[in-house]
Amino acid sequence: MGDDANAADHQAPASAPRGRDGVLAAVGPRLREVRRRNGMTLAELAERTGINESTLSRLEGGTRKPTLELLLPLAEVYAVPLDELVGAPRTGDPRIHLRPVTRDGLTYVPLSRPGGVQAHKLLIRPSPAGTEPTLRTHEGFEWLYVLAGRLRLILGERTLVLRSGEAAEFDTHVPHWLGPDDDRTVELLVLFGHQGERAHLRARQGPLRGSADDIP
Repeated sequence: MGDDANAADHQAPASAPRGRDGVLAAVGPRLREVRRRNGMTLAELAERTGINESTLSRLEGGTRKPTLELLLPLAEVYAVPLDELVGAPRTGDPRIHLRPVTRDGLTYVPLSRPGGVQAHKLLIRPSPAGTEPTLRTHEGFEWLYVLAGRLRLILGERTLVLRSGEAAEFDTHVPHWLGPDDDRTVELLVLFGHQGERAHLRARQGPLRGSADDIP
């Protein structure tokens, strides 16, 4: 009976739904498996990542949302690709074949295989003079980490500036826009679902109707 239960547990990830909820639910058990495979305790992992032990325990137990800010240091300590932590399906060839897509000043590079929450690298070039942001909404949440440059992030009525090494997460039902804060390309790591990918690719900017927002 116990062996059958264990076998069912091992088979569950393969049959779990590949939607966002299914992927997120599988992250915690996967993180626990990777930690044990590396022979580390929660206390040791907390010391190496700077993430407190309680947060790590809740992350592995599925009661803490797996954000990019938490996953990046874990991937670094474990020396594994980020897509392994977020649940890309296994294939005979573990390599991710990068196929950058460029459209209207935005280049995005998929860093994980299709399905559920996906990791991307975004390069956003400055917009032509005389344009203003067009805010968008879509399903889900979004996590981002600034690799280089200065990111201007508009969330509803708020305008924020994030610098290299800073991260943010937000509900994408809130109207939002992101792009360079100056005349340099900004580089980001982003986690979002399929709806977020589509929304960013089709985002456009319209003619300038007024002055730019002041940055607080």
